[in-house]
Formats: sequence, C-alpha cells, structure tokens
Amino acid sequence: MRYESCVTSVSWIPSEAVTGALRATFDAGIAHYDDPLPDEIADLEELRAADRFRFANVLKAWIDVDDAGRITGSGYAADSRGLIGSSTIRLAGLSYRFQAIPFADLQRDPEHADGRVRFVQTAGGRAGMPAPRRVRRRPFVQWQAPTVWTTLSLTLHADGRAEFDVPGASRFPRHWVYDADGRLARKSGLADFTDWYRKSFGRHSPWGEEDSHVLVTQVETALERALSVQLMHGGAKPRIDRLKAGTTLVRQGQQGTDVYLVLDGVVRVERDGQRLAEYGPGALLGERALLESGTRTATLVAVTPCCVASVDGGQLERSALEELSTGHRREDAG
Repeated sequence: MRYESCVTSVSWIPSEAVTGALRATFDAGIAHYDDPLPDEIADLEELRAADRFRFANVLKAWIDVDDAGRITGSGYAADSRGLIGSSTIRLAGLSYRFQAIPFADLQRDPEHADGRVRFVQTAGGRAGMPAPRRVRRRPFVQWQAPTVWTTLSLTLHADGRAEFDVPGASRFPRHWVYDADGRLARKSGLADFTDWYRKSFGRHSPWGEEDSHVLVTQVETALERALSVQLMHGGAKPRIDRLKAGTTLVRQGQQGTDVYLVLDGVVRVERDGQRLAEYGPGALLGERALLESGTRTATLVAVTPCCVASVDGGQLERSALEELSTGHRREDAG
C-alpha cells in the first residue's frame, strides 16, 4: 500500500507588514503589496501566473507499507519543490516585472523511526530586483535582495496518518500553510520586516546552515474574516497601534467597547492571571465587553511585537459578534 501526502507554504506581502523608509515605495505604487490569499488553493500555478505570491514551497512525499504494516520504501515526489513568483515595479506609467531568483531546494534524507518517516524540505530564494541597503553583519552593505524561505516537515505514518509542521522560515514576508486538500491550515504569527531586511543574506539562511524559528498560529474562522473586512473597510477608519512584546492592550476589569483585529504578531488572552489562549493574525478579540456589561472579561497581552487595528464594536454586526463570542467561550473552556 502506498500512502502519499502534501503540505504547501505560500509567501506573500500584506499591506501592514512593510515598515520603515521602504514602505513609501509600496504606498506610492512603485512596488506592490499582495492581496490576501484564498482560504483554499486549487491551482497554485494559476495563482503564480496572476502574480499573487512571491514564493511557494510544495512538500510532497510517499511511503510504501506491506501487509504486516512495515514501511518498505519512502521518498519525495518528483514534483516536491519550490516555486517562484515575481515582483512588479511601476515607474513613469510603465510596469517592469522582475522574476525572483530561486535557490536550490534542500531535501533532507528521510528520517525513519518506528512506524513513520519524516521528510524536511526548504525552498526559497530572493527577489530579482536589487535592494541596496546597510546590514547588521559584515560586509555591512548589500546590493542583492534579502533571502526568503520556508522549511516544512511532513511525517507519514504506516497507518496512513500524516502530520506537518513549519520548523523554520524567514522573518518576512507572511507565510501561509495549506494542507493536503489545499485548505488554509496555519499562518506565520509575526512578519518582522526590519530584522529580515537587515539580517537575511549570505550564509544567514538555511543555505548557509542557519535557519530561523517561526511562530505559527491557527487559522481564524470564516466569521472572523468577514468581520475583519467590516472593521478595516466599514464606516470609521480603524485606529492602528503597534505594540512592543509584553505590552498590555486591555486589562481585565477595565471599561471599553472597542473590538480588536490582530494584523501582525501574537496576542495572549489571560483571565485572573491564567493564560487561556494565544491568537495570531486575523483574530478578532474584545467583543464580550461590548455584548455584556462593557467591562473587559480578560486581559490581552502582546506576546510578540504586534500590529493591532481597533474600532468601536458598535460599528460591527451584533449577531456576528454574538456568534464569535460563543466560539471564544468554547476555546477559553477547552
């Protein structure tokens, strides 16, 4: 019996992720942000042709299992590989497309253990256009663009089960991870443009034997995605706050009716000093105070540097907030 599975990461640039002086080139339309990726991907090549992403890492693998349940063979699929996108620059009314430069895919030898095999693949590269800048390591000046990558792992079990993880990734841009059915399953929790722009070059990448741990978070619900559109593009313009790690956004017992959307980073929910849950980009928080007494029922703390948008919750659909609150109660109890 042959068992096969797949995990895919797709790297793209959201509007809130670029910081510093370079942001002006994006805001002016010279460089471009990417629209959010879909919740499901049916055709990755179609997305690439539409210039929807910068890099993708497709890890596909298989194992053969005999009638006694022993693994007799394993390997990477022929189409297990990285895919490159492009960057479009617009100047003087003209568009110039720079194809990204791929690096050689890194595939570790399959790791055999009792009743399972683990596969690990790194894919990435750098943008084709130059990026002259000062950097924090020798030679202190770089001309080529920083390196982008993801490292994926896929574990196949003799009983047909499959598990995946993201052991490492560049700090920028945003990385979304899709399961074998093409459904969005996880997201990188923090996009650190400055750290990536100044440090990710040369040997400071998996091709130089240096990877970076990535904090991944669960995917928000479809309801949260719908409400986030209301929050960002509804009546009043949302307030955008950038928080340092450890900053308290709201404190249990305070009065307030604002609802918060995590744009970047990870936020922890605490009640009576106990940690309840952690939420990443796309999560909507703070609705219970609006729906109940106007008193905050929990404390929200930035686990990492965060970017958070907020509006008065009265601008959002109340029935949707009630449904969201029910889901949060289940998560807090679980």
